Amino acid sequence: MTMADWFIYSLASLAGYGVVGLLQKLATNRVSGDKALVYYSLGYLVLFPLFWSRAEFKGVPGMTLLIGVLLGFMARSGEWALFKSLEFGGKASVVVPLTYTYPLITLLLAVVVLGEHLSALKWAGIGLAIIGAVLMARGEESAEKPKS
Repeated sequence: MTMADWFIYSLASLAGYGVVGLLQKLATNRVSGDKALVYYSLGYLVLFPLFWSRAEFKGVPGMTLLIGVLLGFMARSGEWALFKSLEFGGKASVVVPLTYTYPLITLLLAVVVLGEHLSALKWAGIGLAIIGAVLMARGEESAEKPKS
């Protein structure tokens, strides 16, 4: 796979998740976060036969299976918390970008658990992303306070 191949998939992911953020808020404006997650999961099940048909299960180590199940559990738990944030009045323009700073946790875990090394530039990017997340959340608070 060339850089162009993975980059195209990355852009498709970006577009998909961008639309997902809007749909999550639209759903939780109409139903509970719990119900929205059920509907969301049904949407995933539509694609499940395609993924199943392309997967190879012969000789999969138990640890790999455990990691996959843990991945599903953590992903759905995080999505449930996101839906609940939106259900309880969080604005999509704040909640979704804040939630989608999760790669910061992934980066830190990659350093600690996998022993990966980040350049000074990447550490600076992490710092800026944290500042951006704080500004997004704090900017919302100040926008909601009545002026005296």
